[in-house]
Amino acid sequence: MPGSGVCERRPALLIPGYTGSKEDFLAVLWPLAAVGRRVVAIDMRGQYETPGGDDHCHYGPDALAADIADIAMAVGQDDQGVHLLGHSFGGLIARQAVLAQTARISSLTLLGSGPGALRGQRATELRAMLAELMKAGHSGRAERIAQLWESEQEPRAVAAGVPGPIIAFLRERMLRSAPEGLVAMGKYLLSCPDQTAALAELAGAPVLVLYGENDDAWAPATQNRMAKRLGAQRVCIPAAAHSPAVEAPETTAGTLTAFWNAAESSMRRRKTATGHGVLPPGPAGAGLAGAGTADTGPMGASPSQGRRGSAAAMPSGQ
Repeated sequence: MPGSGVCERRPALLIPGYTGSKEDFLAVLWPLAAVGRRVVAIDMRGQYETPGGDDHCHYGPDALAADIADIAMAVGQDDQGVHLLGHSFGGLIARQAVLAQTARISSLTLLGSGPGALRGQRATELRAMLAELMKAGHSGRAERIAQLWESEQEPRAVAAGVPGPIIAFLRERMLRSAPEGLVAMGKYLLSCPDQTAALAELAGAPVLVLYGENDDAWAPATQNRMAKRLGAQRVCIPAAAHSPAVEAPETTAGTLTAFWNAAESSMRRRKTATGHGVLPPGPAGAGLAGAGTADTGPMGASPSQGRRGSAAAMPSGQ
């Protein structure tokens, strides 16, 4: 259980990846909150319990990043900023929110996320899925998603030894994801430009590049090079692959807590020296910044769903 008492640490906002949800962060929420930090994990619009829409424009990177910025400002209500973390596709959107310079943040963590478009076998599989959804047309996409789950994804999960209750959850999550969102987000994941240089040009809060040593989405070497280009801290988690929060939750939570605590200590020193802590939003320096949500803090845990959904406390998807 999270520690009792008031939140003395800066809050954190966790953004899931493509086809993911707040539940992907379940294993790390409690240890992150136990040190006295409010931690909020969300579904982006169109993901699982957050309603989306039928227009693909609702799922563009700018629209999703604007959602994240709004949530970040709501979570950090005292204008002191939040620690923003994006996993995989969520990292690309978190970066987009930072580049928009519309929200205050205390730090940015890119978890299993790369500098640009997805490559390799995962990209090949995603292109094949998108081709099937495009052939199905707007009216037939939901049915085709169900067929792809039953014919490909569920058998793959069974063969991998995934427990039955988790498979049932993954099925529900996939079928409740907005079809237009899957198409639009998938296309961006395959075409996202490398914006590492633009992010590196922003003077602001510290950045952590965190990934598993066996990541099969963006190669560890690719993420290592990105960290160097950003001048960011880099941590490679042993024995983890593309989802360290699921595969190595204790190591992931410990790494994040140490990074966030160090960022706050640096912020306090800077504030003492200059009278300023977190960079403000806007062209002058928004620094690095962020809709079902999962929210847990030292007073307890309560998941929260949907961009306009009611409060509920559960973590996030892949």
